[in-house]
Amino acid sequence: MIRKLTLEEISEELFSGFQRHQQVTKCWRKRDGNWVIVDNPFVEEWTKKDYRFLVECLCHTVATGGVVYGYFESGVLKGFASVEPEPLGSTGQYLELSSLHVSEELRGRGIGRALLSHARQWAGAKGAEKLYISAHSSVESQAFYRAVGCREAEEYSRPHVEKEPYDCQLECGV
Repeated sequence: MIRKLTLEEISEELFSGFQRHQQVTKCWRKRDGNWVIVDNPFVEEWTKKDYRFLVECLCHTVATGGVVYGYFESGVLKGFASVEPEPLGSTGQYLELSSLHVSEELRGRGIGRALLSHARQWAGAKGAEKLYISAHSSVESQAFYRAVGCREAEEYSRPHVEKEPYDCQLECGV
């Protein structure tokens, strides 16, 4: 079940059944204007400190007029997506999809696609033409985004690139 999360329920405890773990071996990188796959092995696993920061960010999103959707299975949060309320882009055409994550054990079951659909609908209702996504560059993450219709952003957000220089800057219509 997917539903909007309230400010009151966003807490570290909400994520007690969520597994953010990703074994990465290859990533996309832009070299001389072309996208190439490079070896870049590492493990991404969130710590308690990461979850604390995540909770702060998601609370800020909701408090400032954005939205956080949660996917629950047997009452346990297993996926979430957030959209920021402030327009981006030269004409304000974008709203930012600031997070989209599915617990490791449930990936590949359409949960990310469903969460993205909710995010797109919300952004469209707020007047956005597209979602802006600064996305993890792993081959697996990029395969997901391409499969759901995302493409390289027509405009790059400088603050996003500076914050995460190895992310892929994407967009998708709402």
